[in-house]
Amino acid sequence: MDPILSVVALSVVLGAVIVFVFFKSYFLKQRSEVQTIAKPELHSDPKKPSKPPQPIFRKSHAKHHSKDQNKRHHPLDLNTLKGHADSVAGLCFSSDGRNLATACADGVVRVFKLEDASSKSFKFLRITVPAGGHPMAVVFSEDASSIVVASQTLTGCSLYMYGEEKQKATNDSKQQTKLPLPEIKWEHHKIHEKRAILTLTGATASYGTADGSTIIASCSEGTDIVLWHGKTGKVLGHVDTNQLKNTMATISPNGRFLAAAAFTADVKVWEIVYSKDGSVKEVLNVMQLKGHKSAVTWLCFSPSSEQIITASKDGSIRIWNINVRYHLDEDPKTLKVFPIPLCDSSGSTLLYDRLCLSPDGKILATTHGSTLQWLCMDTGKVLDTAEKAHDGDITWMSWSPKPIPLGNEQVVVLATASVDKKVKLWAAPSVNSS
Repeated sequence: MDPILSVVALSVVLGAVIVFVFFKSYFLKQRSEVQTIAKPELHSDPKKPSKPPQPIFRKSHAKHHSKDQNKRHHPLDLNTLKGHADSVAGLCFSSDGRNLATACADGVVRVFKLEDASSKSFKFLRITVPAGGHPMAVVFSEDASSIVVASQTLTGCSLYMYGEEKQKATNDSKQQTKLPLPEIKWEHHKIHEKRAILTLTGATASYGTADGSTIIASCSEGTDIVLWHGKTGKVLGHVDTNQLKNTMATISPNGRFLAAAAFTADVKVWEIVYSKDGSVKEVLNVMQLKGHKSAVTWLCFSPSSEQIITASKDGSIRIWNINVRYHLDEDPKTLKVFPIPLCDSSGSTLLYDRLCLSPDGKILATTHGSTLQWLCMDTGKVLDTAEKAHDGDITWMSWSPKPIPLGNEQVVVLATASVDKKVKLWAAPSVNSS
């Protein structure tokens, strides 16, 4: 029996050792985890209460501005307009260039006062669209005090025209010093049924017998385009591109022509015909721009409204003369053709997403993703390029119609919006550098 007892005793001892080692390692592991969790608390001072969020935000805002000054990677980068909480989908300058309206996916339209493009901060008016809407585009109406906003919801797109509320007569001097808040003057819902809006552009009708009203064009992702009267919200006309789906549409600066880029390589152009009393009489399809071998990605008018610039997936830019006698079957003519000069590392051509011509017609601003490029309209050569101009794709851009202050100077500024929640101001490159 002695051998059996010894074996049993040995087994008991070995089992106890194993159990001891197991529990020891288990408790050490638990202790290590507790120390790891508690470690951050050792660096905090329990006597010091946490700071309220508002002061931190203000302090951080100042530091971020300083950092942005140091991070500027391009000499034409003038300033950044901050305060947007989401992607900025659109922007527009007022006719005097002193106000810049932005449409942000956070549900707010901001109208910045550009007293000096080099300012460290800008005053802005905040307009919150009705609940559930996401501002997609914005244009000024009759003047800087009225603005039309395209707001997208799950049920479709709405248009709102905001104007200044009339001040009531009062003896309170403090009340009189307050700026009037904007109020909705007119609104339309499901303007393109359930389809989303792609572009919203406006122009002052100054051609022929036009009465100087603002004409606005809303372009849907379908094939329809609607013309609106900026002040009254009246529908002035409908057109259909009949090209499967639209890409964009815009109105000439004098309010005479409407042009649209769509699924095919051809660009359709309509004339807005005005009556003797200045109102819109009809909208006629008068010409097509034929010459590109693939779909047109974007187009813009010249300041004179007599030329159209198009960029295509065929890798070319074309300048068209539309000042022709179309009623005598005279076709628009191609004046110039330039190859798109933007290429990737392998030498393949990169297509332009957007085009925007400077007020003097000399500089063509173009975008591809987050890249911003300026071209000389006379030669097609690159004036300057800003790679990664934003930290995300550029969604919209616009030139200031008139020079705005920059310190002691007066300069024409290009504004760009992006999904990176920022709006940037850029100086124009020198055309002589080409």
